Amino acid sequence: MVKKKRKKIKFKKVVSEQFPVNPKRGGGLLKIEAWENEKGKIVKYSMAYINHLIFSGDNGRVLGYDNTHDFHHKHYFGEISEVLDFTTYQDLVERFENEVKEFIK
Repeated sequence: MVKKKRKKIKFKKVVSEQFPVNPKRGGGLLKIEAWENEKGKIVKYSMAYINHLIFSGDNGRVLGYDNTHDFHHKHYFGEISEVLDFTTYQDLVERFENEVKEFIK
């Protein structure tokens, strides 16, 4: 039996941002990362609001979105739910920004 070698697809990281949140506004950290393929399309992403003072599970991730494990999903206080109405990465970034306002005052 001969094993086929899988060609490893490389993606380029195009977004890598971290924003500490002032403790007076709730504290924590906003972290956003995105990778694109050779055609310039976002194919992998992760965005999270991390605050161990609000939630200690899930590595402190209070709220987040990513598409690991080959599906779009949301993290909310340790619960994971599929994002069934995914349209674009940019739309999801806007949704994340609006939802995180619940925690950042």
